[in-house]
Amino acid sequence: MRRIFLLLVVVAACCSAQAQTGVYAEYGVSWFGIPNLSVQSGPTFGLYYQHWGIPFVRVGLDARASFIGSGSEVEDTGLIGPRVQIKPHILPLMPYGEALIGVAHMNVGQGVAHTEGNEFTWALNAGLDLTVLPRIDWRMVDYTYGGIPGNSLQSNPNTVSTGIVVRLP
Repeated sequence: MRRIFLLLVVVAACCSAQAQTGVYAEYGVSWFGIPNLSVQSGPTFGLYYQHWGIPFVRVGLDARASFIGSGSEVEDTGLIGPRVQIKPHILPLMPYGEALIGVAHMNVGQGVAHTEGNEFTWALNAGLDLTVLPRIDWRMVDYTYGGIPGNSLQSNPNTVSTGIVVRLP
């Protein structure tokens, strides 16, 4: 009986990670693989909440909005999905990965390669944050590979960005 109680205490201690909320702003470049469309750039804003996990791994949710491009060539997306972050306590580096789904508004391309409308979208995301101050992280790199399967071009945007994360108390 004592062993079972001790095992439960150890499991509870390992599975209780402190909750963390962060807001972030990034700026990145995107290429779509669409004919006659140059590399586009723009900001991404988001919010994540991590609660579940063990001491070195945290799991939560991320919600983000991207506004890539300008003028007549834009891709605006809203995405949400699960997030997993590794937080080694020895180094100030925190790699993370996400699998997101949402909606995209596209108005890109020219001529027969033009596509416009609102479509379902998905994205796989990975990045690396570096703690620079107690509640401030530099998002060194954030790479997103996405898919917009509903449009006529079946585009797969690739985005690389960098930014700042503020972790809230």
